[in-house]
Amino acid sequence: MKDVVRIANASGYWGDDPEALYRQVIGGPVDYVTLDYLAEITMVILQRQRSRDPKRGFAYDFIDHLRRALPLIAESDITVIANAGGINPSACADALEALCRECKVALPIGVVSGDDLLPRMDELEAAGAEIGHLDAERSFGEVRDRLVAVNAYLGAKPIVAALAGGARIIVTGRTADASLILAPMVHEFGWAWEDWDRIAAGMVAGHILECGAQATGGNYTDWQRVPSMLDVGYPIVEAAPDGTFVVTKHPNTGGLVSRRSVTEQLLYEIGDPKAYLTPDVSVDFTSLDLTEDGPDRVRVSGARGRPAPATLKLSVVYRHGYRAVGTVLVSGPNAVAKGERFAEMVWHRVGEDFADRRTDFIGYRACWGGAGADDIEPNEIVLRIGVADPDRSKLERFSRFLLGFLLQGPPGLGILDGRPAVQEAYGFWPATLAREHVDAVVEIRDGADRTVSSVPTALAGAGTPDQAEHAEAAHAPSDRESSASRTTRVRLITIAYARSGDKGDHANIGVAARSEAAYDFLRETLSANRVRLFYQDLIEGDVVRHDLANLLAFNFVLHNALGGGGTLSLRVDHQGKTLGQGLLTMELDVPEDVLASVGA
Repeated sequence: MKDVVRIANASGYWGDDPEALYRQVIGGPVDYVTLDYLAEITMVILQRQRSRDPKRGFAYDFIDHLRRALPLIAESDITVIANAGGINPSACADALEALCRECKVALPIGVVSGDDLLPRMDELEAAGAEIGHLDAERSFGEVRDRLVAVNAYLGAKPIVAALAGGARIIVTGRTADASLILAPMVHEFGWAWEDWDRIAAGMVAGHILECGAQATGGNYTDWQRVPSMLDVGYPIVEAAPDGTFVVTKHPNTGGLVSRRSVTEQLLYEIGDPKAYLTPDVSVDFTSLDLTEDGPDRVRVSGARGRPAPATLKLSVVYRHGYRAVGTVLVSGPNAVAKGERFAEMVWHRVGEDFADRRTDFIGYRACWGGAGADDIEPNEIVLRIGVADPDRSKLERFSRFLLGFLLQGPPGLGILDGRPAVQEAYGFWPATLAREHVDAVVEIRDGADRTVSSVPTALAGAGTPDQAEHAEAAHAPSDRESSASRTTRVRLITIAYARSGDKGDHANIGVAARSEAAYDFLRETLSANRVRLFYQDLIEGDVVRHDLANLLAFNFVLHNALGGGGTLSLRVDHQGKTLGQGLLTMELDVPEDVLASVGA
C-alpha cells in the first residue's frame, strides 16, 4: 500500500482549459489525473448532439485534451479517469482507441456504462420500479411520454473494478463527479465500502477537486488578493490511507490554495451539509477541519460519513417545447429607457401569449433583479428578449419580428447576433430510483482483447441516512441587527465571502465569515428570511439556511429560484452563478468589534 496517492484534476466542466491536462502531467509527480466534463445542463447538450449523430454524445474535447499528454502519461505510469463518455461512452472509447493508434501508445482502456436507463424504461415500470422526483415536487407521468434520456448517477465501484482490471484510461457515462476521485483511493488503500468515514473523506476530496481551478483561486471572492491569475494551477490532493489529505497545486503556477479558497469550494452546491448525498456515501461536512499546512497547502481531516442512500439519483432529460432568445445592442444616453421602449414595440407586435417570456438589460440589474443597484445609468446595455412555448409557430413569428424595429425604434441600436434561432427546449428532471435496479457494466479494452463484467450498485448497509438536525426555514423569525450601540453600515463582503451555484431549479449560496466574531454576528443576523427578501423577485419557493460552525459558514438553499434552471430558464444567470456575488452587496449595520476582528 502506498503512503500517499497524488490525484490531480484537469477539468471542471466541458469547455475547461484545454491545456490543463498537459500542465498537470508535466508540472510534477502525480499518480492519477481526473477530468470532470458533465454538468446537468451538459447532459441536455450531449443528448441534442447524439440525436443528430449517433457517433456523438460524449465530450469530444477530451480526445484533443489527451493528445499532447498521452505519450507522457504512458511513460509516467499515470492513470486517467474521466466522465467524458457522457451518454455514449462506447463511442468515446472508440475515439480513444483511434488516438492511441495515432500516438503509437498501447494503454488498456476501461469503459464504464450501464447508467443509460432509457432503453429499460418499459422493463423498469413492469417491475414496479418507482421513479420519484428528487424533491417530491412532481409526478413522473408529467414527462414520461417526452423522455429523451434517463441516466443514473453511478458511483466509484465500477471505476474501482476497471482499475483492478488494469485500465490506464477510464471513461464513464453519468458518474457522480466526486466518485472519479474517490475511486483511486479505494483502489490504492483497499478501503471497505462500508467504512463510511473514509469513503466520506474520499468524497470530500472529490468535491474539492471536481470543479478544477475553483479550489485554487478561480471564482474566488478575494480574487484581487491572488498573487497571480496567470496560468492558474489546477488542484491536487495528496491522500493518505487514514482518509486525511492535503490540497495543493504544482509549484510555480498561478492561483493559490488557502483555507478560504478550499472553504469556498466545499460550500459549493452542497444542499444539506449534514447529509450530502452521493451514490457512495452520505457525507457530513459539519465535522471537517481545515488547517494551513504550508504555502499553497491545506490539510483536511475529520470527515464523517453515514450509509449511502437506498436510491440513486437519475438525470432525466425530456422535451419541453421550444425557445428563442434575441439580443440587441442599445447605447446611451438613456440606454435603459431606450431598451424599455424597444421591448414595448416588440411585445406589442408579437403579443404576450407565451408560456414564458423575459426582457433583460444586460449591464443593468439583469442577474440579481431587484437586488441590483438601481441608481446607475449605464452608457450601453444589451437588450435580451427570450420566449418559450410549446407552439413553434409563435416563436418563429417572434424570430422574424424582433429585428424588424431597428429603424423604427430609438436611436443608437445595433444588431448583435442576427435573427434569433428557434431551438427545441429540453428540461432536466432530477429523479431517484432504488439502486438494486441498476448494474454498471465495465469493459476493458486491451488491444484486441475485450472483457466485460457487471458491477451491481448495491451497497451493504445502504439506506436513507438521517437528515440534518437543524435547518432554518425562510419563515423563521429574527432579522435583528446587533444591539451594540456603535455600528457601521457596510456590505456583507466586508465580513464574509461566498460562492453560489445550481441544482436544477434550486440555487445554493454558501457564505463563510471572515472571523469567529463575524460568524456569531451573521448567525443572528443573516437569516433565511433576510436572504429571501433580498432576492424576493427571483425566488418562488422557500429559503433554508444550514449552519456549518466548523467552517464559520452557512449554506442557503433557494428553492425554485432559477426560472426552471438549465436549458429551460430564460434568465441571464440560469445557473445561479452570480447570486453569491450579489448577496455580498447586501448592506448590514455591523458592530465595530466585529469589523475590527476582520481587520476592517
